[in-house]
Amino acid sequence: MKKPIALVVEDESNILRFVRANLRASGFEVVSAMTGAEALVQFAAADPNIIVLDIMLPDFDGFDVCRHIRQVSDVPIIMITAKGEMQDIVEGLNVGADDYLRKPFAVEELLARVNAVMRRIENDFYQPSPDQIKLGSLVIDLAQRRVFINGQTTHLTPTEFKLLTYLANHVDKVVPHNQILEAIWGDEYRECTHYLRVSIGRLRQKIEADPGNPEYIVTCSGVGYMIRNLQVS
Repeated sequence: MKKPIALVVEDESNILRFVRANLRASGFEVVSAMTGAEALVQFAAADPNIIVLDIMLPDFDGFDVCRHIRQVSDVPIIMITAKGEMQDIVEGLNVGADDYLRKPFAVEELLARVNAVMRRIENDFYQPSPDQIKLGSLVIDLAQRRVFINGQTTHLTPTEFKLLTYLANHVDKVVPHNQILEAIWGDEYRECTHYLRVSIGRLRQKIEADPGNPEYIVTCSGVGYMIRNLQVS
């Protein structure tokens, strides 16, 4: 069986060696880069299954690398932040990262984050019948993992697709924050409400006519979120 490929982008050589060695020991083929420009070259050449991406790089930052990659790919991206500040974490999630690691981190945390993201992407949970869910002008094609709004395709990351599908399987029902977090991200993320808040915001940008006044995904203050089945007039 072909090994999954991990791209590690890190300009600190000791951290790069640490991450590379542990991912190889966990069954990954690893390619690496120490600059943003090199990261984009390696991404195009290697077609990785997952990317571990430092925010602080010598040429341009990891946010820009993530933005470039998200224009063409939904590959899982875990960002590494040295500061661990919430604004860096939220910005990373906003540009399309799936998860993050705070420096310094132990091998157990690295592998837990990588495995959680890989499970999230590979797990095709919620494959109900029929193969499509239709909510007014919103169509979720479960077989092809595509989403259409008013007949036009909208690109979602795997995490966003899984989140939208989960809500759509609870249409017109309020789903609590911790239930969504546990279902999409895992038990250990039950208190990480910023993941959910940012991902809902990104979904609204992609499916709502007016993201500031959403019609499909509505907030139930202090409780959770609900997706509505809007009638097409």
